Amino acid sequence: MTTSRTDNAAAAPAAAFWTDLEQALGPNGFSRGADAIAQKYWTDWSGTPPVPPLALLRPRSTEEVSALLRICHTHRVPVVPQGGLTGLAGAAVPVAHGVAVAMDRMQQIEDVNARTGLMTVQAGVSLQTVQEAAVAAGWVFGVDLGARGSCQIGGNVSTNAGGNGVLQNGMMREQVLGLEVVLADGTVLPMLRPMLKNNTGYDLKQFFIGAEGTLGIITRVLLRLRPAPQAKATCMVALPGFDEALAVLARMQARFGNSVAAFELMWSDFVQTSIQWQKLQPAFAQQHPLQALIDVDGKDEAALRAAVEEALGEAMEAGEVVDAVIAQSGEQARSLWKLREAPAEMTAHMHPPVNFDVSLPQVDIGRFAAACRAAFDARWPGHHSLFFGHVGDGNLHVTTDSQTINGEDEALEAVLYGLVQQFQGSVSAEHGIGLHKMPYLGFSRTPQELAAMRAIKQALDPLGLMNPGKVFAAD
Repeated sequence: MTTSRTDNAAAAPAAAFWTDLEQALGPNGFSRGADAIAQKYWTDWSGTPPVPPLALLRPRSTEEVSALLRICHTHRVPVVPQGGLTGLAGAAVPVAHGVAVAMDRMQQIEDVNARTGLMTVQAGVSLQTVQEAAVAAGWVFGVDLGARGSCQIGGNVSTNAGGNGVLQNGMMREQVLGLEVVLADGTVLPMLRPMLKNNTGYDLKQFFIGAEGTLGIITRVLLRLRPAPQAKATCMVALPGFDEALAVLARMQARFGNSVAAFELMWSDFVQTSIQWQKLQPAFAQQHPLQALIDVDGKDEAALRAAVEEALGEAMEAGEVVDAVIAQSGEQARSLWKLREAPAEMTAHMHPPVNFDVSLPQVDIGRFAAACRAAFDARWPGHHSLFFGHVGDGNLHVTTDSQTINGEDEALEAVLYGLVQQFQGSVSAEHGIGLHKMPYLGFSRTPQELAAMRAIKQALDPLGLMNPGKVFAAD
């Protein structure tokens, strides 16, 4: 894939740099040299070729993050923040003349307020740990995604993660009430104020949500939790086409409002591949062009299931649904959701997977998917591509096996992102820009918008030390 790298040869840091780091972090706070740094810190899940950094720094507190950034700023050493390394855009890949800062030692849940539904955590806490702590307090956390056991909250905030709950709860941005961030020069911004209403000038925390570590390092997060549903109904529906999928979504939202918690759409290629890879039993005896996995929250399980059954019956009478299965137990619901979890198997079965995560006007998603398939068929007959996504919020994922397109990943990107531009969509819905999508950022942002973004970068990181070469090409 096309990337813009900033790992050209640069002057090695002075001896004082290493002395200062040891004083700030202690001898066990960092590892120096490729031989001493575990290779998992050399890249992320994006498939970007690994790059060993000069050193791996592993702070334990905000004070240590502030100290190490101050040292790097003084010695002009680039810094690449790292979370759980589950990103698919290359944002956490180190630069050879810089240091990587792993947040995996900052794993404390500092406070959970069961009365107000607020949780304060350090950036290195995993998403799954946050979810479990929320449930233990009688609440739920509004973001969920397949890498929940590995990804970290700081990384989720830095990429404005989405996932399965966006339709009901919004992106990661909507779950963040406050942040603590350390700027490139070591300055700490303490923005952990637990108020929904705080109309005091610029909302500074918003600059850092989705910034992919290019403006500073997130160290602590104040999260909003959501009330736990008393009941949930899960169903799988077979659909004859995309227009019918939108009709079913509209029908369910008209009936259940914001209680529609998920609407995951899967094209037939995805469904059949998931069944094969995971050795699953199909939900339906016949194949169908599309299947949708729907979750609806409610107060009483039996009443909710009956209401969902009634709504789906009406959809069948209207010709919107061909067949449907409503889970009768938690185990059956988990079995239906298992079908949607095929992305976790992609690295094992594709060689390698080429991942796309785009958003489009909801009404155009079906036509966009068809246009992609036609363009791929014309150039790469026999390609293996999967179409699926959180279509309720306009997010479509496309994954292609690179081996089936003769390794022509860059050409594939040009075709797909060109179509995104034609449909006036976004080249990134929830995975960020990183290295991989940087050449196509202008497809979804005007020159004026990019200039404003660069001005923010220049103001907060004038030396260009924070995650250089990501989102924007390094100067």
